[in-house]
Amino acid sequence: MEEYTILRQFADSWMLLLLFAFFVGIVIWVFRPGASKEYKDTANIPFRHQDKPATSEEARK
Repeated sequence: MEEYTILRQFADSWMLLLLFAFFVGIVIWVFRPGASKEYKDTANIPFRHQDKPATSEEARK
């Protein structure tokens, strides 16, 4: 068999399965219980210091 044919068969079968499992794992990781607090905190970073600049201690957080 040619190398191309072997790689094509691998990509069409096992690699597809592996990438699908990886995708499902990422979706489960994102929607796990308790993750929403972390994501809400990250999403609000630009709005933390609207009235005054952050102090050096606050900026390190």
